[in-house]
Amino acid sequence: MNKEELFLVNRFGDLANTAYERNIYTYSDFLNLYELSILNQIKETLPPVTLKTTGGNPYAERKIAVFSPKEIYYEEEPPIVVLSIAPINSKFAEQLSHRDFLGAVLNLGINRNKIGDIFVKEQQAYVYCKEDISAYIMENLFKIRHTQVTIHKTECRSVNVIPNLKEITGTISNIRLDSLIATAFKTTRSSIISCIEERKVFINGKVTTSNGAAVKEGDIVSVRGKGRFVFQGVLKETKKGRNLIKLSLYQ
Repeated sequence: MNKEELFLVNRFGDLANTAYERNIYTYSDFLNLYELSILNQIKETLPPVTLKTTGGNPYAERKIAVFSPKEIYYEEEPPIVVLSIAPINSKFAEQLSHRDFLGAVLNLGINRNKIGDIFVKEQQAYVYCKEDISAYIMENLFKIRHTQVTIHKTECRSVNVIPNLKEITGTISNIRLDSLIATAFKTTRSSIISCIEERKVFINGKVTTSNGAAVKEGDIVSVRGKGRFVFQGVLKETKKGRNLIKLSLYQ
């Protein structure tokens, strides 16, 4: 392990140990897929606690780790809230993207690990974040690009938002990881080999280093720096013996 990974492992150990010894809930910051895969690899070596992960939304990719004693008499809500950000005047607002909303929040000097997933619906964004940073964002974020915005804080359970999914179809000879990624992001199989070798590709949150890895219907494939998609399966076999596949790409 490199220094960053070792620091992360030690951090997980400290959180688990604190939960075990003090009989309390402890929480990590938001973890990306690679960090979650490290947690999954070392979870059996942690002190005897209950480990769960949540992003505040069943479709979330970024999640916090929740450590709690195996026997505890109370339940505690994870410290995640949703900030609903929308233009003050939608008629004159710019078309803001996921990148615009994320960039505006990070430009306040906030670390990325304090922010979870961001779901954009029409002109409104739902930003999942750690509760301890929410007030700061609300007090300091007034404008995104040239658009004045308003912010409201909501509990996660009060928000029912799902991501926008774009349906993509294509034909491939074999159901392989590299072929599916190439189809999803309209690139060549050879161009994504480096992503796989650099451990940037995940199937259902677990890192994979095999470009020929099998992918099953319903699996979620994530590529750091590109995006993620759901493999919806094979629609039919073409006359030339190729597979017509369907993917749902997260927008």
